[in-house]
Amino acid sequence: MKRKFPVIIFIVFLLLGTLSAVSAGNRVEAARDKADIVIKNGYILTINEKKDVFPKGTVVIKDKKIIAVGDEKLSEQYNASKVINADGNIVMPGMINTHNHVPMVAFRSIGEEGVGNRLFEVFFPLEEKLLSRDLIYKASIHGAIEMAMGGVTTYADMYYHEDEVAKATEKIGIRGVLGETVIGFPVVDAPEPYGGLKYAEDFIKQFQNNELITPSVVAHAPYTVSPEMLKASKALANKYHVPFALHAAEFADEAQRVASKYGQTYESVIKYLDSLGILDENTMLAHAIHIDDEDIAIIKKRGATIAHNPIANTKGATGVAPAIKIDKAGIKMGLGTDGPMSSNTMDVFGTMGYAARIHKLVNKDQSLMPPSKVVQLATIGGAKALGLDKKIGSLEVGKFADIIIVDVHEPNTFPTYDPYATLAYSAGPQNVKDVIVNGKMIVENKKLKTYSYKKDLKDMGEIYKQVEKVEKTLPYHKQQ
Repeated sequence: MKRKFPVIIFIVFLLLGTLSAVSAGNRVEAARDKADIVIKNGYILTINEKKDVFPKGTVVIKDKKIIAVGDEKLSEQYNASKVINADGNIVMPGMINTHNHVPMVAFRSIGEEGVGNRLFEVFFPLEEKLLSRDLIYKASIHGAIEMAMGGVTTYADMYYHEDEVAKATEKIGIRGVLGETVIGFPVVDAPEPYGGLKYAEDFIKQFQNNELITPSVVAHAPYTVSPEMLKASKALANKYHVPFALHAAEFADEAQRVASKYGQTYESVIKYLDSLGILDENTMLAHAIHIDDEDIAIIKKRGATIAHNPIANTKGATGVAPAIKIDKAGIKMGLGTDGPMSSNTMDVFGTMGYAARIHKLVNKDQSLMPPSKVVQLATIGGAKALGLDKKIGSLEVGKFADIIIVDVHEPNTFPTYDPYATLAYSAGPQNVKDVIVNGKMIVENKKLKTYSYKKDLKDMGEIYKQVEKVEKTLPYHKQQ
């Protein structure tokens, strides 16, 4: 008995010590601040004003927003229900596509051989014969999936039945600045010319308080919308304090088209638009290719912004926008893919790389458009162009948690010495590992969490059969 008693005392003290340690651990755990998601061990590109970078950094998310960004020690301060070990991969703001016509994905790759004017010979005839609410919704689902899995967390769109585009965008879980189109001839959702104006107002009322959808008004172009209706479209946007956008200076002869069609004679289409009073900080110009120094000065003075679409512009042989001059002038500018019939892609990685290369070439200066600049254009630049930079576009406390993680351990991204160069020149949509929008996991470990891709593929297969049948009846096809 004398030998057993010390053993019992030892066991009691051991148990008391264990309970004390567990209690202390619980106190430490309780002392930590609560969070929803902690991303740790990531190469954090904040894209803030200082361009802060944390090679082994942490991002903390709570209630849909970023509540902390910092070094590796930061992760120890929070107790999160979900912890993501980024494993050295790039953690950055979600990319922003500032110009798109997402339902056109239903017609991608049609009319690529020997067609002089795809807009009038292919686009418009297909839309006239095939567009419907159902096609627009299902094609928008498909396009939103492509963007989400490719790291695009926000995009701007111009099309018809934009409420269907909005429903699809919400379903996938990304953000959309979506513009109902006003145009001077009958279209699928407006049997009368300019019927899109009333449709746009109804659309705004339906989605104006939506978390993910920002409704907007779009006047198609200066050569398809009369001066009176351009002003009416802008007035509607002003009435509801929503964004306004239009295609502008996309073609070299736009001023001549306006003069011929509407009797408005101006040296440039930018001067014409300025005369109508529709250029201001809430107006975004898609393309802005054929502009001179005077036009740039006008755009800067009015505060209008620009969506730069280099791949679509070169593929369509419309020209190369003077993006270097635009940027030096301090005009807010983001990158866009344009519709997937114009560029055949909604890939912002490819757009970054193309923008970086084309402007070096045309200006014969390798130092222009460095990788850090195009990454900035694809994130905070796009947010500024869309008027959303207070909410998204960089990893900063108080902004919505729209974040992507890009894998740098794959054959095309390893090794990575300069993460900006990897993003601009090497990475692609296939390297996007995780996507968070509004604090919610949309893509996890390269798997879409919000929608069945099998269902999407089945729906798009049915659309494919419809489009294929109609496409064979188009005049250009018979001529070929």
